[in-house]
Amino acid sequence: MQLNTILTPERCFCKLPGVSKKRFLTTISELISTQTQTLSADHIYSALLAREQLGSTGIGNGIAIPHCRVADCEHITGALVTLEEGIDFDAIDSRSVDLLFVLIVPAQETEEHLKVLGALASLFHQDSFCEALRQAGSADALYEIATQS
Repeated sequence: MQLNTILTPERCFCKLPGVSKKRFLTTISELISTQTQTLSADHIYSALLAREQLGSTGIGNGIAIPHCRVADCEHITGALVTLEEGIDFDAIDSRSVDLLFVLIVPAQETEEHLKVLGALASLFHQDSFCEALRQAGSADALYEIATQS
């Protein structure tokens, strides 16, 4: 999977302030909604929060992949984020999360949703990839690292 099919430079956010899981979900929902015409921040937030209530999307090693399906979503949309400071995301290893990839998927794309999640999980289990993202100093650098892998 090529990340440039679901990620744009405008949806890469470097060193956002990290306060709490809910605050992060609110902030990223607002940021994503400004980049799309059909998705509202409220719909994104509600769907992400509902998914988190089923179980944390924190996969360990300071990484989380919050994801959800949204009826108004027309195509798979991703956002890549690094945080200034890690936040408690109820991750499986209890580590604070500072590297996140947010995935919004059309409601009907169940199979594609699972394929993309699997590809993201594989990518984010590569230590060198994650370290390069953490060292990035700008949104443009995040995008370049993510799309060249």
